[in-house]
Amino acid sequence: MVAARLTVNGKVAPISPAAPHTTVLDFLRERGLTGTKEGCAEGECGACSVLVARPGVNKPTDWVAVNACLVPAAALDGQEIITSEGLATAGEPGMPPTLHPVQEEMAVRGGSQCGYCTPGFICSMAAEYYRPDRCAHADTGTDADTGTDTADSTDVEHGPNGFDLHALSGNLCRCTGYRPIRDAAFAVGTPTDEDPLARRREQSPPAPSATEYAQDDSAFLRKSTLAETLRLLRERPDAVVIAGSTDWGVEVNIRSRRANCVVAIDRLPELRELRVESDHIEIGAALTLTEIERRLAGGVPLLAELFPQFASRLIRNGATLGGNLGTGSPIGDSPPALLALEASVVLAAADGEREVPLADYFTGYRQSVRRPGELIRAVRIPLPLSPVVAFHKIAKRRFDDISSVAVAFALDIEDGIVRKARIGLGGVAATPIRARTTEAALEGKPWAAETVEAAAGVLRAEGTPMNDHRASADYRSAMLGQSLPKLYAQTTEAVSS
Repeated sequence: MVAARLTVNGKVAPISPAAPHTTVLDFLRERGLTGTKEGCAEGECGACSVLVARPGVNKPTDWVAVNACLVPAAALDGQEIITSEGLATAGEPGMPPTLHPVQEEMAVRGGSQCGYCTPGFICSMAAEYYRPDRCAHADTGTDADTGTDTADSTDVEHGPNGFDLHALSGNLCRCTGYRPIRDAAFAVGTPTDEDPLARRREQSPPAPSATEYAQDDSAFLRKSTLAETLRLLRERPDAVVIAGSTDWGVEVNIRSRRANCVVAIDRLPELRELRVESDHIEIGAALTLTEIERRLAGGVPLLAELFPQFASRLIRNGATLGGNLGTGSPIGDSPPALLALEASVVLAAADGEREVPLADYFTGYRQSVRRPGELIRAVRIPLPLSPVVAFHKIAKRRFDDISSVAVAFALDIEDGIVRKARIGLGGVAATPIRARTTEAALEGKPWAAETVEAAAGVLRAEGTPMNDHRASADYRSAMLGQSLPKLYAQTTEAVSS
């Protein structure tokens, strides 16, 4: 077994003597790479973001930005990291380094004041800078001083250089008001052929390492195959299983949780497949949401609506469907959409697999039918898909927030009649639920204002909403009642246009 180590800015660094729960953030700062900052310790602010070489969608390698505060250093055993310090190019002896194009634009456009958030912004911007399918838009005017789009366009979240501002949705700044940061993002060009990080995309990322890293009485383990992992979980049913660690990392940082055994499944090839069959789509439970989004490329419209509203790009770069379902949270964003899609989960154990409809998966608050030693291997979505879909998320912020209520619709409407209705709800009960009474109130009825008004009254009463710090029970019921008329207005507008 090779000793656990990381490659940071081109140099190999052993993980020892760090404890198995030590985050990448703490690992880097203990080695003097203090550009990586801790702001929130729960993946909300992005001050800790770094770049990781991951399997690419359009090229062999993608540079992916992740929250270093959430990921255990041992989870990146054998992997390759770039920090904000590693982006600049070393100068001649006695000369300062040459700034990276992203760093240069942030400096000249005033995107940094106190500087605390700047390294995190720069790493997230660099990931978008190196996105292979980013390309400039044709026929747009550009201000020579600011680099911003001067054409008459309503797409304020994409620059003329193809930069997607959602790449920065997980980064917070309290000094600049964001405008100069946006200007810098919209001013960066494309990587040159001499750019070493651009060239690095043409080579495969480091292969996953089988890891057995232990200190004192705790261990971090990664097996090479699913079969080995399932045997391990049968022997260690107390083990904490992680993929992106976007949930467990918060438990470690904020609640000081520790585990005697953590098992990583994020790089298991059996959990990283995406297949489109004649009657279903199968999505591996360890694919990140970003990978799923880019591989599906809008092929599942309801998920395409969900993804931009799910946390931030930094979180989506690590979070998985398996993890979101595995936590069993009633306010997870993916369960309502998957319930509306009539998805099922494939549960794997050492003695075999079974498929469970997602509607039967949740049994109570953060409880499910998953047995000790079982993993979610994949999510299956039946085909064909319903053509009328929508995902409505009610939260205090437009992006990067937790739902107060989430509603997902998938309807078949033929000749003006609702032939089938599937509605998934989150935030209104101890588990994500199907709005079965509302579904029945819609099916077989005309898709008309009278039907929608009556069914909206039914939808208001679905679930068991409660009062908490995010919303009152009355507010949640009111939002349910407004959601169906909103969908009707959206479909009517689409038909009329």
